[in-house]
Amino acid sequence: MSLLITSFAVAFAVTVVITIIILPVLRRMKAGQAIRSDGPQSHLSKQGTPTFGGVTFITAITIVSLTVGLPALRSGDYTALLPLALALVYGVIGFIDDFEKQKKKQNLGLTAAQKFLLQLVIAVVFVLLVRLSGNLTPNLYIPFVNISIPLPEPLYLAFAAFVIVAEVNGANLTDGADGLLSGVTIPIAVCCAAISMLGAKASGAGVYSSALAGGLVGFLVFNMHPAKVFMGDTGAQFIGGSVAALAFVLDMPLVLITLAFVYFVEALSDVIQVGWFKISGGKRVFRMAPIHHHFELGGWNERKLFFVFTAVSILFAVISFFAVRQRYLI
Repeated sequence: MSLLITSFAVAFAVTVVITIIILPVLRRMKAGQAIRSDGPQSHLSKQGTPTFGGVTFITAITIVSLTVGLPALRSGDYTALLPLALALVYGVIGFIDDFEKQKKKQNLGLTAAQKFLLQLVIAVVFVLLVRLSGNLTPNLYIPFVNISIPLPEPLYLAFAAFVIVAEVNGANLTDGADGLLSGVTIPIAVCCAAISMLGAKASGAGVYSSALAGGLVGFLVFNMHPAKVFMGDTGAQFIGGSVAALAFVLDMPLVLITLAFVYFVEALSDVIQVGWFKISGGKRVFRMAPIHHHFELGGWNERKLFFVFTAVSILFAVISFFAVRQRYLI
């Protein structure tokens, strides 16, 4: 427990300090966020708010994983290093996307096809590495009923790649209001830390989860409405990669259905909206997708969005913990 508290506290402090240092630099560089003209009109006032802020908590989490998590690494427990590696690679994709947006001075970076291909290749490589490390089996653990179903390796690989890419994009879609993605992800990270404590072999995953929670709480100091800085795709893709990777190194990816419930709903609302728009010839299910914009256009302000969506995430994190807890009961 003390190791997890240390991870949280150090990540929080480092994120706050780095953000204080880097904010004036981002302003001088005019690294401002370009706001989509087809989004909520209330967001147009955010034009020019510094982005690339995700590098602050990414740096903090990396430092914690390689220092506080060093004893676990030395003992052969790579459950902190593996999520960090995947998240960093996805963070690089996000950084390239943010950089392209800055260069073009519009909210369009890499194409959807380019991002998807990169994300897919990375997901496949990650799953193979985790299998080789011995931290993952092709046995699909079913939460709540506490059983595992063996799957053929190719089928499991395809399933795992799909889940990882879906999580990364679900996180990216959730990052559409001040503080929203951080608020939703903190309960997920805390739940992963608690689960890692149940499974003694995964102390590294606990360090990483706690660092993720601490870094995001530190970032919230500057990202709560009205946000002084945005994390950008750099931070959003890093977060999505972190959450997906933690579920796999803990060998229970299906827990993401409840654990990352908000990501799932955000992504599903976008799919439904686009699909129905094409099928119906221009009709919409929601006022705007993803679904947090639907509530915004219905009169919710960004603070209400943050607190309601975070509360929902806390509820599903508690449900998820009890869904897998029996796996470790003797």
